[in-house]
Amino acid sequence: MRCFILSLFLLGMATTSSAVEYYDIDGPHTFPHFAVSHLGFSTLYGRFEQTRGKILIDREHNSGFVDVTISAVSVSTGHKKRDEHLRSPDFFNVMEYPDITFKSTSIDYIGEDKAKIIGDLSILGVSKSVTLNVNRIICGKNPVNKKQTCGFEATSEITRSDYGMTYGLPGIGDKVKLWFQVEAQKEE
Repeated sequence: MRCFILSLFLLGMATTSSAVEYYDIDGPHTFPHFAVSHLGFSTLYGRFEQTRGKILIDREHNSGFVDVTISAVSVSTGHKKRDEHLRSPDFFNVMEYPDITFKSTSIDYIGEDKAKIIGDLSILGVSKSVTLNVNRIICGKNPVNKKQTCGFEATSEITRSDYGMTYGLPGIGDKVKLWFQVEAQKEE
């Protein structure tokens, strides 16, 4: 249940170029969520409701950068008591580690609408390399606010015990599937 990080998605440092574009993640239209096995009987789904960050896209140099912060405090599974437990030291320990972060180290665009992003995901103060498979990239003019907007869908999987989150193992699954739907608006 970590990551969300995001979180999300595209890019590894670029030099100045006319092809370089900077985007701000649109928090209300960004949806990092997760799934984990619950006692082998069912799958628990949850999401994080607060995400912020920056994306730099440089297709000309097949690079860019992603810097995403997800508020661990904003975890939501639709059950208040469970959400409070997820915020406790048993899981996200939000008093000590209020944020989950993802910072890309490399980006490889695959055609016009896919990418593979490798970066460091930090949960509970532990950073591990994670690969985000970006399965969809769509950019264009937002019909509502007329700003250049990009949407991304990405997936990954982590092992929560790698981050020191061991409560409930093995009943509560160790493998956590991650999905990110992200919208970002071009900086003007």
